[in-house]
Amino acid sequence: MTGTALRPPNAARSLLRTAWFAVALLWPVAMLNYLDRQMLASMKSSVMHDVADVATDANWGLMLGQFKWVYAFLSPLGGLVADRFGRRLTIACSLCAWSAVTWWTGSVTTFHELMWARTLMGVSEAFYIPAALALIADLHVGATRSRAVGTHQTAIYVGMMAGGFGGYVADSPDLGWRWAFHAAGIVGIAYTLPLVLGLRAAERRVAALGAGGAAGDRAGPGDPAPRIGVIAGLRELVTNVPFLLLVACFTLPALPAWVVRDWMPAILKQQFNIGQGVAGVSATLYTTIAMLFGAALGGWLADRWSRLTPAGRAYTSAIGIALLVPGLFGVGNAATLGMAVVFLAVFGLGWGCFDTNNMPILCQLVRPELRATGYGLMNLVSISCGGIADWAFGAMRDRGVPLNVAFGVFAAFAVVAVGVMLLIARRVRSAGTASLLR
Repeated sequence: MTGTALRPPNAARSLLRTAWFAVALLWPVAMLNYLDRQMLASMKSSVMHDVADVATDANWGLMLGQFKWVYAFLSPLGGLVADRFGRRLTIACSLCAWSAVTWWTGSVTTFHELMWARTLMGVSEAFYIPAALALIADLHVGATRSRAVGTHQTAIYVGMMAGGFGGYVADSPDLGWRWAFHAAGIVGIAYTLPLVLGLRAAERRVAALGAGGAAGDRAGPGDPAPRIGVIAGLRELVTNVPFLLLVACFTLPALPAWVVRDWMPAILKQQFNIGQGVAGVSATLYTTIAMLFGAALGGWLADRWSRLTPAGRAYTSAIGIALLVPGLFGVGNAATLGMAVVFLAVFGLGWGCFDTNNMPILCQLVRPELRATGYGLMNLVSISCGGIADWAFGAMRDRGVPLNVAFGVFAAFAVVAVGVMLLIARRVRSAGTASLLR
């Protein structure tokens, strides 16, 4: 897709409106994506009461990890499918499939069935994020890319926040945790058709305005991007040193983030002797509000900083990762619920700044027709390790490891990640504007 500066001003403005329209269409999908994931963490007590053979925290952690390992393993395949066969179809099929699985989750009765439900959830959700972020990056070139990705990420945070209220739904005698999964599944299935029609209209609008369309999107508008073989594409990615550094930096901060996301409701409930509903909201609401601010701030700062130096996005990301460290130490040592919430908010602010810039940085390191595949590989490594982190934290809990020690271990990963991101910034700065691969 050529730069909007080469088109008449009216066409450039129309393209920008269409690009933001695509983000608006994807926003509810991303929200449902994370709502369906987060609900289970906030409903832990109710689910374990009804599905009694879950039995232990280690089993609960294994179930959470199962989702991540399947999701991670299939993410590169999701990226390959999106790059080669079209973003729109990949996104729509993923939404419909995971919504059906969400509905079924509300009907499970055994730990075995719950494991299968989370496995199938991982299969179906693995195809969404690489395709959606690649589509956004294709449409938002340069000046609005971080803000567009950040806007999409705010939907993820809202989904997490809404999922945090799941404890109240689970405790309600008129609703319950099963009702919540049934309702979320039905909503997702119903939104699939409007999503498909809206994205198709956006593609046609881009084609009418003469845009190149989504790189690598066979179903998209404009001239098709050059094809690259699967093996050749994977070889290009795994021999790209800056890309491998980004994979490491994408993974290291995610280890504590998965623990915070999946375990914090249960931790606060036990640590401060509060109800399941209060714990779920305390663990997600304020953290997620901070993530929303972080995504907005990180997107704005990165877009402006990148006008001064190609490394601006990487510097913004490094600042975000650095904020995770005091957040983790503070949560691990908090003496009151209020203190824990404050430090969770610090963590959330940092995560938002970091999270909103991963795809924009990837776009500086990898050519357009490999974006979704590259992000899928990043997910493979990051989420596989996140599953191990969930299991390991559950095992630590079973063995009585002090909370501050456990969180101190995970904070160390964030410290390393800051250094890795600064290495990426150095590489991008040395490459100069040539590193901005459209």
